[in-house]
Amino acid sequence: MKKILIADDHAILRKGIIQLLKEDLEDYQFVEASNGIEVISLVRKDKFELILLDISMPELNGIDALKQIRAMRFETPVIMLTVQAEDQYAIRVLKAGAQGFLNKDTAPEELLTAIKKVLSGKKYITETVSDLLINNIRLKKEGKEIDLLSDREIQVMQHMAEGQSISEIAKNIGLSVNTISTYRSRIMNKLSLKNNAAIIRYAIDNNII
Repeated sequence: MKKILIADDHAILRKGIIQLLKEDLEDYQFVEASNGIEVISLVRKDKFELILLDISMPELNGIDALKQIRAMRFETPVIMLTVQAEDQYAIRVLKAGAQGFLNKDTAPEELLTAIKKVLSGKKYITETVSDLLINNIRLKKEGKEIDLLSDREIQVMQHMAEGQSISEIAKNIGLSVNTISTYRSRIMNKLSLKNNAAIIRYAIDNNII
């Protein structure tokens, strides 16, 4: 049976997440860990489809555990959970290799949506985190060709790099398919790119994710 690892130092929270998820994800077995050391040990011994990883845990925190997982060449998708403000950790955990970042105050429905999206092979980035990434990109790329793009165009490129189709991007951003197609055309024109694959490659090469 496919497995999901829930890592948090509070047992009541782990049990609550499992209770929330087990009805919708009935094909999955849920495994628990209470600290980062346990996470590393479990990842070495077993295969997981997804890890929900708390940032603040004893012995080894979530970010360091994630870095170790990636250093060991394990590509298991990870969603980081925290009680901290998104602007404090979001960019750090995404750069460390997480596929998603959520505050523990997130509504249960959004957590489930994020999990399903990451299980499908995509990233899950909230609008707040997307804005943080755009600002970070602008600071790092100041004076370069990325400055030709508007914030919305960068956002569309981010979604494309996550593997989303034009219709999926339109739904997630709340715009029409035609509008997203227009943004895509502008991106290609401004950056002299020929197709979707080139846009995705540019986004990856320039860390626009």
